Amino acid sequence: MERHENAKRVAVMVDGDNIGAAYADQIRKAATPLGCCNVMRVYHAGTQPCDWLSTAGYRSFVAGAGKNAADILLCIDAIEIAMQGQIDTFVIATSDGDFSHLAHRLRERGLHVLGLGEEKAPPSFRLACSNFLTLKSKAIAEPVTAEPTGEFSDFDQKIRCMIANHSKNGKGMRIVELAPKMSVLHGTRIGALPEKTWRSYLSKRPTLYDIDPRGPDAMVRYKTTGFIAH
Repeated sequence: MERHENAKRVAVMVDGDNIGAAYADQIRKAATPLGCCNVMRVYHAGTQPCDWLSTAGYRSFVAGAGKNAADILLCIDAIEIAMQGQIDTFVIATSDGDFSHLAHRLRERGLHVLGLGEEKAPPSFRLACSNFLTLKSKAIAEPVTAEPTGEFSDFDQKIRCMIANHSKNGKGMRIVELAPKMSVLHGTRIGALPEKTWRSYLSKRPTLYDIDPRGPDAMVRYKTTGFIAH
């Protein structure tokens, strides 16, 4: 039986003035294998039209028109999140060498830092990260869609994180607890989906979830192999 109580917690921080929304799916797929993406944020100045505002799965932060306002806000928030001690890994998406200082500081706190950027990303940022991956340039020509192209959706990723956060000793969480917790945290109404019930939704995705037979204490567990991006 898989154990989920020690699932790594990930914070994704995107420099939206430097990295376009066409890379949104690539960023998500790079971050997902690292653990539960509890934080998915993108920062931008908001002084010009930005595709990130309509990109599903990311929380947008508009920093205003001040010089380097978005960069500064991203760094402040990243350090604040790191000091709270609730995140194990940071994914920083940018091609700006100025974020080298942030990567170094996070690593000094014992955190893993995955850097994502375009070919133009300087060595100073690449080497400051624990690991660095180059975003594929062909993504620039790809449309940004609300539905990911992988085998699981952003909604499934939220379910996975919910299960991981409430699983004890690898037993998963009670299915009946999903409804209230997903409603409070994400505003989910399962009745609005085609499956209508949580058991129906989960059972139709056997590659992602393992569920117990019917009963008031029936549990659901996620399958790690199902959440590896291909």
